[in-house]
Amino acid sequence: MYRSITLIFPENAFCPVTAVKNPFMYIRDGIQTMTYMKIHDLLSHLEQFAPLVYQESYDNSGLLCGDKNAELKGALICLDSTEDVLDEAIRKNCNLIIAHHPILFTGIKKITGKNYVERCLIKAIKNDIAIYAIHTNLDNVVHGVNAKICEVLGLTKGRILVPAHKTHRKLVTFVPVANAEALREALSKSGAGAIGEYDSCSFYSEGTGTFKASDKANPFVGKKGELHREKELRLEMIYPAYLEAVILKTLRSVHPYEEPAFDLYSIENESAEVGPGMIAEFEKEMPEQEFLERVKTRMKAGCVRHTALTGKKIRKVAVCGGSGSFLLKDAISSGADAFVTADFKYHQFFDPDGKLLLADIGHYESEQFTKDLLFEVIREKFPTFAVHLSEIYTNPVNYL
Repeated sequence: MYRSITLIFPENAFCPVTAVKNPFMYIRDGIQTMTYMKIHDLLSHLEQFAPLVYQESYDNSGLLCGDKNAELKGALICLDSTEDVLDEAIRKNCNLIIAHHPILFTGIKKITGKNYVERCLIKAIKNDIAIYAIHTNLDNVVHGVNAKICEVLGLTKGRILVPAHKTHRKLVTFVPVANAEALREALSKSGAGAIGEYDSCSFYSEGTGTFKASDKANPFVGKKGELHREKELRLEMIYPAYLEAVILKTLRSVHPYEEPAFDLYSIENESAEVGPGMIAEFEKEMPEQEFLERVKTRMKAGCVRHTALTGKKIRKVAVCGGSGSFLLKDAISSGADAFVTADFKYHQFFDPDGKLLLADIGHYESEQFTKDLLFEVIREKFPTFAVHLSEIYTNPVNYL
């Protein structure tokens, strides 16, 4: 066994081994060895934070170009991968761009440089720059884009507006009493038993298991050819469906039986951790005009398009980064006093019908703090890694 320590040395700084940037040091049996951080090390962390399985079906999040096994020199965070952002990555010696919006949404048959997408891909490939997108999967996790909007606006008690279904499954297995805790702990470390802000959640019930081992078996307890009765615990734990392969691998490696018995169940429960939009509250209600001014100022919006004032105070607010018109009915049914989002069309401004105050702040404006969110997520795990916020303003919409 070994433990990894991330050590980052300033460029040209003295190091007992060598002057290096972004290495991992491994200590095994008292011997120190170093290996460089790879692109996939950082991407794996991002995908634990916002699993790719939670992206919408139309989306194209993930690694779009580049070698995930390449040494990672530096990362640049942006909303959009543009040619100017590529140039910035080159200047800052970053060989990974982490963008919120995927530069590739549809199929591409030729790369001739006829448009900005093709020119960006050519430049990225020529300069060995990987491009990664973390889009609707980051929108759909409880600590993602919408939570950041709530934070900026000063909203608290945030929860998913439309919780997803069928995101989890349940494992039921049967294990000798003496081995139950070790198995439960291993499954917990693999991702099972997490419910909201709680982990290690499980349920035990007692019973007796029976089995008869054949001559070719190697039973943990009992004798070949004889019926054996074993005092067992029925262990139940839920887990995110996308972790099923990991969970089953852990079960088989830790369970003492040669052939562990288990059942897998689909569950219909809503997920408090996954889904589009968020609903949250201010500590104190405020007049609509004050609310709109707060939204414009804090979200750094060039303008706020909004529906007619309703005459009600604002306390409960629904938010959705990016295009959120599909959530209007949900925002209304949630009892929200206002809905902050973007990309509403002219006729859609009639749809709230006085039931809430709609504030359309623009697509870029609603998602611009996503860069800060990603920076925080990376810095928390890799506190001294060379990660940069793009200084390029990529909003294609201009205001007079």
